[in-house]
This record gives sequence, structure tokens and C-alpha cells, in this order.
Amino acid sequence: MARDPDKQLLESVETRRARLASAFLHGDLAGRRNVSDNVKRLVGSIVLAAVACAGCAGYSFVQANLGGLGQ
Repeated sequence: MARDPDKQLLESVETRRARLASAFLHGDLAGRRNVSDNVKRLVGSIVLAAVACAGCAGYSFVQANLGGLGQ
């Protein structure tokens, strides 16, 4: 922390202005999401979609092979 009172006051005003600007642009702190939260959701969605596609392709492959044996 700065020992100069003027410098300390300027730093606190700068911090307060940055917080106010952030709150004005992005809403209150409880409503904000971190970038890492959104990245985790994106990766999870991609993995879930890949598993669903693999399941559908596997099911289709098994149905095609089982259907060919009965004819």
C-alpha cells in the first residue's frame, strides 16, 4: 500500500470507478459469470453432443447389421 495519502486516495478512487463501471456494464456481482464458467459449459456441451452422436451412430450400425441377418 502506498504511504503517500494523496496517492492512496487516487488509487482508491480509481478502484471504485473501475468497480462502478464494471457493475454498470455487466450488472451486479451475483449475476455475472466468469469466462471460465462459460468455457466449462461449452466444453461440456461439446462432449455431451459427441457422446450422443456416437450413441446414435452405434445404434444405427447395430440395427443395420441385425436387420441384414434376418433376411
